[in-house]
Amino acid sequence: MSRLNRRDFMLMSLVAAVSAGSEKQRGYLEKKSREGMFERLPGRRPHIVLISVDMISPDCYLPSRPLSQIVQLPNIRSIAGEGTQFDNCLTTAPLCGPARAAIFTGTYPPYLTNGERAPRGMQLELNPDDVIFQEYLRAGGYNTKHVGKCHVGIEKFMDAFGENDDAWNRWAPPLTDDDDYVTFLKGLGVEHQVYQKELRGMQFDRKTPGNSLGGWIRQANGKPFPLEAHYSMYLAHKALNKVDAALTQGPDTPLYLQLDFFDPHQPFSVPAGFEERAAELRKHVRLPESYRRVQQVNFGALPGEPAIYQVYRRYWGAYDPELVKDYIVAHLLQMEVVDHAVGVLLEGLRKRNLWDESVIIFTADHGEMNGRRALFDKGVYFQPDIFRVPLSVKLASWMGQRRSVVDEPVSVLDISRTILECACLRVERHFDGQSLLEVLRGTGERSRLQAIFQTGWHVGVNYGCGTHWYQDAKHHWFYGYNITTGEDELYDMAVDDGPNLIAEPEYAEVRKRMIRRLAVLLEADSRWLGYWCTFRLHKAEDLPQAAGDMQMFKPRE
Repeated sequence: MSRLNRRDFMLMSLVAAVSAGSEKQRGYLEKKSREGMFERLPGRRPHIVLISVDMISPDCYLPSRPLSQIVQLPNIRSIAGEGTQFDNCLTTAPLCGPARAAIFTGTYPPYLTNGERAPRGMQLELNPDDVIFQEYLRAGGYNTKHVGKCHVGIEKFMDAFGENDDAWNRWAPPLTDDDDYVTFLKGLGVEHQVYQKELRGMQFDRKTPGNSLGGWIRQANGKPFPLEAHYSMYLAHKALNKVDAALTQGPDTPLYLQLDFFDPHQPFSVPAGFEERAAELRKHVRLPESYRRVQQVNFGALPGEPAIYQVYRRYWGAYDPELVKDYIVAHLLQMEVVDHAVGVLLEGLRKRNLWDESVIIFTADHGEMNGRRALFDKGVYFQPDIFRVPLSVKLASWMGQRRSVVDEPVSVLDISRTILECACLRVERHFDGQSLLEVLRGTGERSRLQAIFQTGWHVGVNYGCGTHWYQDAKHHWFYGYNITTGEDELYDMAVDDGPNLIAEPEYAEVRKRMIRRLAVLLEADSRWLGYWCTFRLHKAEDLPQAAGDMQMFKPRE
């Protein structure tokens, strides 16, 4: 071999140095197997705080809803006040487990049911090889901390947050079997909660008490149950303890904190001290127009209404109008309780000089009917309120945010990529969402949201898929196809509590366009072939005739 001259030696040394530098920026979720590769980009990394609530009605936050002007949420609104509020954020599936899976993976969820009611043979939670964005944060140098609900499988949260995580993997909070909460109450000298005023629906006979919806609480000894002892307040204080632990463990290490509240999900637990607020709110509460329409048909089916609505109507038993008003009041009050808890956390961040250094995100997993169509909670149908979620994002002070309100639709699928980009992490695997960072900075836009919405198994089984079409702020269409029956639903999202427009002659062209939009999405992606096969049969009259057969002798890749 010929001897290297000085020029060649310097060139090789430079290449080696660049390669070594690049290798230092590369990371893996599994270092030994080199799986889950990501790249850490240069840049200043903020602390990141993700706050979620469980099942919130747009009545609480959407500016066009009258009750949003009455409910008092100053702490939650302070996040949007110093950041960006997205008024058209949508979840992919309106159930706790699937919705959370979509947020955490950034992809459409691999299951469409909550585990509590799913029969044997259905997937109930994320698989061990599913990857959630929090795992990248941890592997990329963030100190990851979590408090509250999980509901996607404990194993994934252990991967993301470590052995100290104690997330509860069920739909309702462990009020009596959370050891730390029992200790928390004992320290306050407070006994466990019981109902002082409990809201209950009625069974189909309209006489026998049905499901408990929760209500107003007191201590077991009869004394008032104080706000400070509420489970949501406990979670906020626990989150601050996690912050303090992180600052002790590594004061120069960026922190990722996730706080998942159960509230304002029913069963409600409204503590003492909200009596005047309850009276004030009730002055403003009106029965939803669709509730009155259901009353007029003696709680039977509305014209053009898919049968699944009747299943849920019997389940909730909201035959008493006063019950519906009490439910709406309790939902608003429960959000005010959450706001107090959020205030504890935000004030704690400010006292620790972390507010300006933090990206703070507020969102939810799915929406809530809040009395519409004589229904509470959510379900497996396509009334759009259960697909709506709040989304507010405040960037760190040095990240160049443009304060704004964004009406163009975004998705919970966008949250994971936004957080990873804020953390200066590049992940090459597939995401169904997009980063919103350029939107937040005012330097770019999100491409038009082309989304699939799904329903599955909950109280009843009703598999379905749908999509939307956003023309402008006054014309936003939401379309759903119920597979078993072939019935479809069409709503104008700019109209609160609007009827199903699918059979209205003046919306015939909109219906045809929505059918074709959904067909294009279903046919183009092999993930949706199961929907596409039945959809093109049910809607054959409205679609171009398909070539070939549907038996798939040669499966599509």
